[in-house]
Amino acid sequence: MFELESSGPDNIAVVTKSTKVNFDVRSGEINAGLEVGNIHGAGEFEIGEVTIRGIGTPSGKTIYDAEVGGVHIGIIGDIEEGLDELGVSDILCTTSVRAIREVEPKMVVSMGNVDGMVSELKYTARTEKKLKIKNAESIVPSKEVIVLT
Repeated sequence: MFELESSGPDNIAVVTKSTKVNFDVRSGEINAGLEVGNIHGAGEFEIGEVTIRGIGTPSGKTIYDAEVGGVHIGIIGDIEEGLDELGVSDILCTTSVRAIREVEPKMVVSMGNVDGMVSELKYTARTEKKLKIKNAESIVPSKEVIVLT
Protein backbone atom coordinates (compact mmCIF):
# COMPACT_ATOMS: atom_id res chain seq x y z
CA MET A 1 0.00 0.00 0.00
CA PHE A 2 1.14 3.52 -0.77
CA GLU A 3 -0.22 7.05 -1.14
CA LEU A 4 0.23 9.83 -3.66
CA GLU A 5 0.31 13.41 -2.40
CA SER A 6 0.90 16.78 -4.02
CA SER A 7 2.46 19.92 -2.61
CA GLY A 8 2.05 22.00 -5.78
CA PRO A 9 1.48 21.73 -9.53
CA ASP A 10 5.01 20.46 -10.21
CA ASN A 11 5.31 18.10 -7.25
CA ILE A 12 4.11 14.56 -6.59
CA ALA A 13 5.14 12.49 -3.57
CA VAL A 14 5.01 8.71 -3.35
CA VAL A 15 4.59 7.74 0.30
CA THR A 16 5.06 4.18 1.55
CA LYS A 17 5.17 2.81 5.07
CA SER A 18 8.87 3.69 5.44
CA THR A 19 9.70 6.10 2.60
CA LYS A 20 8.59 9.42 1.13
CA VAL A 21 9.92 10.25 -2.33
CA ASN A 22 9.17 13.73 -3.73
CA PHE A 23 9.32 14.29 -7.49
CA ASP A 24 9.67 17.82 -8.85
CA VAL A 25 9.02 17.62 -12.59
CA ARG A 26 9.93 21.26 -13.21
CA SER A 27 13.51 20.83 -11.93
CA GLY A 28 13.77 17.08 -12.69
CA GLU A 29 14.77 16.52 -9.08
CA ILE A 30 13.96 13.73 -6.63
CA ASN A 31 14.09 14.49 -2.90
CA ALA A 32 13.89 11.52 -0.55
CA GLY A 33 15.85 12.93 2.39
CA LEU A 34 18.95 10.97 1.42
CA GLU A 35 22.31 11.79 3.01
CA VAL A 36 23.84 12.21 -0.46
CA GLY A 37 21.26 14.90 -1.26
CA ASN A 38 18.76 15.14 -4.08
CA ILE A 39 18.86 13.05 -7.24
CA HIS A 40 18.92 14.83 -10.60
CA GLY A 41 18.20 13.51 -14.07
CA ALA A 42 18.01 10.14 -15.72
CA GLY A 43 19.01 6.81 -14.19
CA GLU A 44 17.68 3.91 -12.16
CA PHE A 45 17.30 4.15 -8.40
CA GLU A 46 15.78 2.22 -5.51
CA ILE A 47 14.66 4.20 -2.50
CA GLY A 48 12.97 2.02 0.09
CA GLU A 49 10.06 0.24 -1.58
CA VAL A 50 10.11 2.61 -4.58
CA THR A 51 11.96 1.65 -7.75
CA ILE A 52 12.53 4.67 -9.99
CA ARG A 53 13.51 4.93 -13.61
CA GLY A 54 14.39 8.47 -14.68
CA ILE A 55 14.11 8.88 -18.45
CA GLY A 56 15.97 11.66 -20.23
CA THR A 57 14.09 13.37 -23.05
CA PRO A 58 15.54 14.94 -26.22
CA SER A 59 15.03 18.42 -24.74
CA GLY A 60 17.06 17.53 -21.64
CA LYS A 61 14.11 17.17 -19.27
CA THR A 62 13.42 14.07 -17.17
CA ILE A 63 10.24 12.02 -16.79
CA TYR A 64 9.84 9.24 -14.24
CA ASP A 65 8.44 5.74 -13.96
CA ALA A 66 8.09 4.92 -10.26
CA GLU A 67 7.06 1.39 -9.31
CA VAL A 68 5.68 0.38 -5.94
CA GLY A 69 4.33 -3.12 -5.32
CA GLY A 70 3.75 -3.80 -9.01
CA VAL A 71 2.00 -0.45 -9.66
CA HIS A 72 3.69 1.78 -12.27
CA ILE A 73 3.29 5.54 -11.79
CA GLY A 74 4.28 7.78 -14.69
CA ILE A 75 5.28 11.22 -13.42
CA ILE A 76 5.63 13.57 -16.38
CA GLY A 77 3.95 16.91 -15.63
CA ASP A 78 3.58 18.84 -18.88
CA ILE A 79 6.34 16.95 -20.73
CA GLU A 80 5.06 15.22 -23.88
CA GLU A 81 8.26 13.58 -25.09
CA GLY A 82 9.79 10.25 -24.13
CA LEU A 83 6.39 8.62 -23.70
CA ASP A 84 7.43 5.50 -25.66
CA GLU A 85 10.32 5.04 -23.22
CA LEU A 86 7.95 5.49 -20.28
CA GLY A 87 5.96 2.43 -21.26
CA VAL A 88 2.79 1.31 -19.50
CA SER A 89 1.64 3.39 -16.53
CA ASP A 90 -1.17 2.31 -14.26
CA ILE A 91 -1.34 5.86 -12.90
CA LEU A 92 -0.23 8.90 -14.91
CA CYS A 93 0.57 12.21 -13.19
CA THR A 94 0.37 14.84 -15.92
CA THR A 95 -1.16 17.99 -17.36
CA SER A 96 -1.10 16.66 -20.92
CA VAL A 97 -4.22 15.45 -22.71
CA ARG A 98 -1.99 14.10 -25.48
CA ALA A 99 0.03 12.03 -22.99
CA ILE A 100 -3.15 10.55 -21.50
CA ARG A 101 -4.29 9.51 -24.98
CA GLU A 102 -0.91 7.94 -25.80
CA VAL A 103 -0.20 6.20 -22.49
CA GLU A 104 -3.81 5.18 -21.76
CA PRO A 105 -3.38 4.84 -17.98
CA LYS A 106 -5.99 3.27 -15.72
CA MET A 107 -5.98 6.37 -13.51
CA VAL A 108 -5.01 10.03 -14.09
CA VAL A 109 -3.69 12.41 -11.43
CA SER A 110 -3.81 16.01 -12.58
CA MET A 111 -0.80 18.26 -12.20
CA GLY A 112 -2.81 21.14 -13.73
CA ASN A 113 -5.05 21.60 -16.82
CA VAL A 114 -8.01 19.88 -15.16
CA ASP A 115 -10.49 21.82 -17.33
CA GLY A 116 -8.78 20.65 -20.52
CA MET A 117 -8.81 17.03 -19.40
CA VAL A 118 -12.46 17.19 -18.42
CA SER A 119 -13.65 18.94 -21.60
CA GLU A 120 -11.40 17.27 -24.20
CA LEU A 121 -11.41 13.74 -22.79
CA LYS A 122 -14.93 13.83 -21.35
CA TYR A 123 -13.57 12.83 -17.93
CA THR A 124 -15.04 13.81 -14.58
CA ALA A 125 -12.92 15.40 -11.85
CA ARG A 126 -12.58 14.35 -8.23
CA THR A 127 -10.63 16.13 -5.50
CA GLU A 128 -8.70 14.20 -2.85
CA LYS A 129 -6.20 15.19 -0.20
CA LYS A 130 -4.28 11.92 -0.72
CA LEU A 131 -4.75 9.04 -3.12
CA LYS A 132 -4.41 5.67 -1.38
CA ILE A 133 -3.52 2.64 -3.49
CA LYS A 134 -3.64 -0.87 -2.00
CA ASN A 135 -2.21 -2.84 -4.94
CA ALA A 136 -2.34 -3.16 -8.74
CA GLU A 137 -5.63 -5.08 -8.62
CA SER A 138 -7.30 -2.25 -6.69
CA ILE A 139 -6.83 0.20 -9.57
CA VAL A 140 -10.02 0.19 -11.59
CA PRO A 141 -9.84 1.92 -14.99
CA SER A 142 -11.97 5.05 -14.88
CA LYS A 143 -12.71 8.14 -16.88
CA GLU A 144 -11.95 10.56 -14.08
CA VAL A 145 -9.15 12.93 -13.19
CA ILE A 146 -8.01 13.03 -9.59
CA VAL A 147 -6.90 16.41 -8.30
CA LEU A 148 -4.66 16.24 -5.23
CA THR A 149 -4.87 19.24 -2.89
